[in-house]
Amino acid sequence: MMRDPKTLAQQVGDTMFAVDVASKDTMGMTLLACEPGRAVMRMTVKALHLNGHQICHGGFIFTLADSTFAFACNSYNKNAVAAGCSIEFLKPGKLGDVLTCEGIEQTLSGRHGIYDMKVTNQNGEVIALFRGKSAQIAGTVLPE
Repeated sequence: MMRDPKTLAQQVGDTMFAVDVASKDTMGMTLLACEPGRAVMRMTVKALHLNGHQICHGGFIFTLADSTFAFACNSYNKNAVAAGCSIEFLKPGKLGDVLTCEGIEQTLSGRHGIYDMKVTNQNGEVIALFRGKSAQIAGTVLPE
């Protein structure tokens, strides 16, 4: 059954998010968009996300970016995992901030892709920049 790429990406996103306990249930993220080579996720900084400086722990910002990366690089219905990634923290996330991460594919060549994530707060300020390299592995999210 052939599906147009945008519909396929949305179905992949919905299927993955439904069972993504880490992103959905543990972190409280929402998936706003999953399109071919692109994804958008959002999370509100809660008290449980704060570190000893009373700002959002970098690991939670990383997880938001990493989860967005996962949806972007799996959007073609070919299983993909992170092969490597890096993050730059630019501003702190504060209690009550609404963090949005947009991830965009920069290149996809063979089994490997490069994706850039930008995490912003509700004022449009850039909180962090993340770059991930994906590797396709065997299998698909949805039956082909």
